[in-house]
Amino acid sequence: MMMTKMYLYLWLVPVGLAMFFGFDEVRAADTINLLDNGMQLSDQWTITDGVLHPSEKPGGIIWSKNVFDDFEISVEYKTSPKCNSGLFFRTDSKNPVQGGFEVQIASPGLYSGKHVVGSLYDAKEPTVDAGKPDGEWNTLIVRCKGPHIHANLNGEEVLDLLIDDWSTPKQNPDGTKNKFKTALKELPRKGHIGFQYHGHPVWIRNVQVNPINASASL
Repeated sequence: MMMTKMYLYLWLVPVGLAMFFGFDEVRAADTINLLDNGMQLSDQWTITDGVLHPSEKPGGIIWSKNVFDDFEISVEYKTSPKCNSGLFFRTDSKNPVQGGFEVQIASPGLYSGKHVVGSLYDAKEPTVDAGKPDGEWNTLIVRCKGPHIHANLNGEEVLDLLIDDWSTPKQNPDGTKNKFKTALKELPRKGHIGFQYHGHPVWIRNVQVNPINASASL
């Protein structure tokens, strides 16, 4: 009887914590390190001492092996001068320009508006300018759950939006134009994660993904 009560207690405690904090928050065991055999490495990208970076023959976007729908990703990155990169997510790897989303990674001051570091590329400018100077490590956290996209850069909230508000092709909710031929609310909410090389080196480390899907239930 005593053992039965003990087993019941050990089962109820984590369940109670999950109910209190929300099932999405009790997920440490589900963390995926994408740099630990989770990326489609090629001769254009390499990993050295745990840091992903373009190789001596750089080019293109490196993609995750798996696809993700609802998740939180934490990334540390640093830029070189005049660097233009990006964190792609929920993206069709065969059509990254039109088939997914990108949070801009770039040198501070290089661009403006909806193209600056921390923006949802061509769709929403960040609320604050939070990028660190070239050569310094930044921490970017992006969380996607259904239509909600939230991003935090170096401890500052830079994005908090509902993608359902993007209901018109080639147009943002504020009336400005964007590049997307399909309204963003109509894009798939599942796809690859990727990092872009666009002419200047970028370094990426500690890429941690926590899936937060509906299967996290009793």
